Amino acid sequence: MKIILAKPRGFCAGVTRAIETVERAIEKFGPPVYVRHEIVHNKFVVESLRKKGAIFVDEVAQIPQGAITIFSAHGVSDKVEENASERNLDVIDATCPLVSKVHREAKKYEEENYEIILIGHKGHPEVEGTSGRVKKDVILVTNEEDAKNVEIKNCEKIAYVTQTTLSVDDTKKIVDILEQRFPQIQRGLATKDICYATQNRQDAVRKLSTMVDMLLVIGAKNSSNSNRLRDLGEECGLSSYLINGAEDIDSNWLKGIEKIGLTAGASAPEVLVQGVIDKIKRFSDLEVEVSDMEGITESTFFVLPKKVRK
Repeated sequence: MKIILAKPRGFCAGVTRAIETVERAIEKFGPPVYVRHEIVHNKFVVESLRKKGAIFVDEVAQIPQGAITIFSAHGVSDKVEENASERNLDVIDATCPLVSKVHREAKKYEEENYEIILIGHKGHPEVEGTSGRVKKDVILVTNEEDAKNVEIKNCEKIAYVTQTTLSVDDTKKIVDILEQRFPQIQRGLATKDICYATQNRQDAVRKLSTMVDMLLVIGAKNSSNSNRLRDLGEECGLSSYLINGAEDIDSNWLKGIEKIGLTAGASAPEVLVQGVIDKIKRFSDLEVEVSDMEGITESTFFVLPKKVRK
């Protein structure tokens, strides 16, 4: 049996920055440090940080006045920032710089009086944060059906921004429909807002799918980019499973399988990859050979927030 590891896989620069921000804050200021929402969408990461002294809350109202507070990598709305200021919270913003870029785009379009379409998943923290960065109502488009039926008040001035962790192919299809329906829409690269890591991991799965019989994706059920990797595997004709880690593997999945593709979403640490490899080796009666596929070596690096720099 062979396990072929996707390259790249796992942590992106934004996730690395967010996790290190929490760790540095605990080290510098001492526990507890409060984090609004999961710092990233991965239970293993969240539990590891909780053990070190991080307390995760749903809203800033749950945080004691003046406490050290970290905003997650997904970003927050202006309202959340205002509420934090009212409570005199000492805020460290771990929003991914690529998400912050989308926030700036949305504000620029608002200043120029554009109707703003936001392509993304309803209820996702990133979508809520971006929507809350502008005062006017944004128009949420989730899929092709929405794009076909969405109604626009001012068809002469329309622009769009996207959630950074979407499916590259799905986003292109949605934008194609919008451009056909609204010729005046602000045009540009359809995937301009989708992060480099999301694109790279999806490209790697496309390539990996030609080499294996089954795909395992390590990632949380609420991780958008991990779900997209699993979906992409299925679209490529593979039995594809989204798992939190080794504990989720069903030995029946491995019957008749000679080559397993293994990848990890942008919030999943490498230790979980190794755990899955070890579990498959225990399940298999055959020798298991592990190899990395050829792929991009990512070198992107984001500077930490000022308050936690050494």
